[in-house]
Amino acid sequence: MTPKELEELMSDCAENAVKTAKDEFDVTLDFSKQSIANVDDLLLSFIDKYHDQALENEAVFTLCNIFGAYTGETMRRFVDNSQWIYDQSNPNAPYVLLGVGENTYAFAGICYERLVNNSETSVQEYFTKALANHQ
Repeated sequence: MTPKELEELMSDCAENAVKTAKDEFDVTLDFSKQSIANVDDLLLSFIDKYHDQALENEAVFTLCNIFGAYTGETMRRFVDNSQWIYDQSNPNAPYVLLGVGENTYAFAGICYERLVNNSETSVQEYFTKALANHQ
């Protein structure tokens, strides 16, 4: 996958998050810093609405990737020189990070942590700290 293809994919995934939030919960995501708090709520809302179905592998993969892409695309609006990185160091489990300077951020990973492992984990807090590193 070329960097341009990856950038287009992540942009499309972020737009899918915007559409999904609106369609499923009538929540508007506008790529503002404040909107990331909605990501925290939306992830848990999927569990409330769909129960165990929200935790099936395919659903988890989709939710974490679209909302991770949304969070990363939001960050990209506020920091210069960011780029999506497709890490294939483990061919069985490739993943996408947002690279900014020497730092990388696993936004899909933090969404996974909140959705699956610990509902106290905050995507907004992770985003805020990541953003602070570059301002």
